[in-house]
This record gives sequence, C-alpha cells and structure tokens, in this order.
Amino acid sequence: MRLPVLYTFRRCPYAMRARIAMYYSKISYEHREILLKDRPEKLYKLSPKGTVPVLHLLDGRVIDESLDIMKWSMSVSDPDSWFVYNITDQLNTIRTNDHNFKKWLDKYKYHDRYPEFSFQYYRDKCEMILKSFEKKLDNEKFLFGQNISLGDMAILPFVRQFANVDNSWFNESFANLSNWMDVLIESEIFESIMKKYGVWNPLSKGEDVIFNN
Repeated sequence: MRLPVLYTFRRCPYAMRARIAMYYSKISYEHREILLKDRPEKLYKLSPKGTVPVLHLLDGRVIDESLDIMKWSMSVSDPDSWFVYNITDQLNTIRTNDHNFKKWLDKYKYHDRYPEFSFQYYRDKCEMILKSFEKKLDNEKFLFGQNISLGDMAILPFVRQFANVDNSWFNESFANLSNWMDVLIESEIFESIMKKYGVWNPLSKGEDVIFNN
C-alpha cells in the first residue's frame, strides 16, 4: 500500500506540527524518522534545504514547510473546525511565533552560544511575546476561543520548549499558558505523535508506518 511519506524528527517543533495535523486529519502516512546530524540523501533530493518536516505526496508534490503541511491536512479533513474560525488572527499569531518568538527562543535556550547579550535579556525578549499569548487566555480556554484550533497546535511545541528551560519559573510567570499547555500535551493527539520510532534506514526493507483510522 503506497502512502504519503513524512520525513520527521521527534523533537523538532516544526515536525511536531506536521504530525499533529496529520494525526488530527486521520491521514495515513509512512513515518521516516531521521537524525538531524545524519540526514539522508533522499531528504535533500526532495528538499534541498534539508530541514524537517518534508511531506512527499503520492502525486509527486513535496511540501517542506510545517505550516503548509498543516494547511494541506486541514484541506483533506478538518473534523473539529480547527481552521474555520479566526483564521486571520491564527495566521498573524503563528507569524509572530515563527518570525519573532522562535528567534529569541533559540538564543534563550542556547544563551551560552550568544554571549553578546545575557540569559535574562533573551528571556525578556521571549516574555514580551508570551505576554500577548497569556492575555489571549484571560477569558478563553484556548488562544482563539473556547475550542482547540490549528493556531494552538502550531504554537504549542515552541511554548513547550520555552517552558522546559525553567519549568518552575514558567508556571509561576504564565499561569494561563501553563494550564493551556498542560491540557494540550496531555491530549491523545500530542501523546500519540510523540511516540518513539527507530531511525529510518534507506537500505532496510522494513518501514515504519502510521495508520490513522
């Protein structure tokens, strides 16, 4: 049985997005777990930038941006209307996450590699953005209303990375985001997409396949 192929890395937040969306949309696919320090040649042939996720569809199309994989998945099936309401707000908030928060998050996590500013400086830059997310949750259960959306799941992996640097401080400083994150990471979807897989071997006849039924 031929299936779309997803090249992914378990801990990559962008790859998490893709797996979440495909699981939610009940799309069956072949899971190819790679190591970022030993990326297969096949990955570069499909997408020269060599980053994950990369989705190779049966019609030959290649989607190599995580948000585009999420949108494609929603176009196949969106049973709980994740991408029906507040679309503009969702996309703007995801853009803030991807282009601003992610930049400071990387420097916050690896502050010793960026000695031009202090750990606290990078935390403060992240905080400025997280406070806008925190405010969204003052009166809503999720970032864009009372129900989970694509935007929640697109941002979750990055907030989770930030929280993991200093969990106690995060929980005290961002009570709304902490509760929001707990709900999402304890969900069936998130637990399922974080299942561990062996590294894909291009020479092996055996392949890891996920079937969502």
